[in-house]
Amino acid sequence: MSDTPLLIAGLGNPGTEYARNRHNAGFMAVDTIHESYAFGPWRARFQGMLSEGALAGRKTILLKPMTYMNDSGLSVGPAMRFFKLPLGAVVVIHDEIDLAAGKLKAKTGGGDAGNNGARSITAAIGPDYRRVRIGIGHPGEKHRVHGHVLGNFTKADEDWLVPMLSAIAEAAPLLAKDDDAGFMNKVALLTKPPAKKEKVSKDGTPQEGTRRRGDAE
Repeated sequence: MSDTPLLIAGLGNPGTEYARNRHNAGFMAVDTIHESYAFGPWRARFQGMLSEGALAGRKTILLKPMTYMNDSGLSVGPAMRFFKLPLGAVVVIHDEIDLAAGKLKAKTGGGDAGNNGARSITAAIGPDYRRVRIGIGHPGEKHRVHGHVLGNFTKADEDWLVPMLSAIAEAAPLLAKDDDAGFMNKVALLTKPPAKKEKVSKDGTPQEGTRRRGDAE
């Protein structure tokens, strides 16, 4: 594990009117990490809100840019330079319309997939930082994308969002260990729906309404 501090930036828009927007999934994830470990209070720095703590014994800086999504690089770039971090020590968490709702992908580099926050950060520091993409799904038509990302998560979304945020926080120490594949696998495991147990009678035969694997439809 690196002795270099880790910077985890969650993207979103500041203000209560945006707080539950799909576009604020990155803010929500970083807030959940902050609540789950012994991080210090939020302080205004680098045109954002910053908190310091540790994950898996590694100094970790949490950052929420307050520049609005489209100018996220104006916050992440100065923070990265101040702490003298290499790109491999920067993790950006953001929403992703090209991933199905409730899916998560962690990777280094790549395109920005239409996310203006990621595009701004790429312009500020280059593309080879680490990304955690939270799928929010695509509305199906290009002209509906703006309203979709700036719309609030629905009640149905909460069924996957709350477990997802909790899983991201629980798996976050793996990000500090530079184990992005392990992080992704742990989140997938923690958010996997429980298998339905087959009801059986005392003699071991399936009860009415249950079916054994291989039974005819």
